[in-house]
Amino acid sequence: MATLMTPNVIFQSSWLESAVEFGGAHRDGGGGEDWSLADLRDPLEFGQFVEELVAAALPESPRKPGYVTCTYLWIVEGDVVLGSLAIRHELNDFGLNVGGHIGYSVRPSARQRGHASKALNDALPIARELGISRVLLTCDEDNTGSRATIEKNGGIYEDSRNGKRRYWINTH
Repeated sequence: MATLMTPNVIFQSSWLESAVEFGGAHRDGGGGEDWSLADLRDPLEFGQFVEELVAAALPESPRKPGYVTCTYLWIVEGDVVLGSLAIRHELNDFGLNVGGHIGYSVRPSARQRGHASKALNDALPIARELGISRVLLTCDEDNTGSRATIEKNGGIYEDSRNGKRRYWINTH
């Protein structure tokens, strides 16, 4: 069964295969928006990418305007990266209205097998340890898979804003 793991360079090949499956589509919880896949094929560049993801969890790390402290995790089964998950430690305006505390994505070839639901379930105690007693999750109005994942994990629908459904889950 898949587990959440801290990003690590040993997964470079599998991470790249996973990223290619998205065909350029946004990967929620993936980080690395400033990195091209071509650059990440280089082991040194990939190492810097992983360091950046890990450092994002440290409050003292520099970050772009509008970004908050964030713990990035990879959904891994054996030596295969199935997806990614991010826990934002706080909510700014973007997080409150669009992004939420937790974002996740599962590579297309691994979907509909419960990986997102398990990853979200496994992320809730981590969020609690970070001092987040209630997490906000959002999904597109038409994303029935993500909606089911959130509701399966106890998500309570609050409202919809700008095409996003907003749910809260207690971490206690």
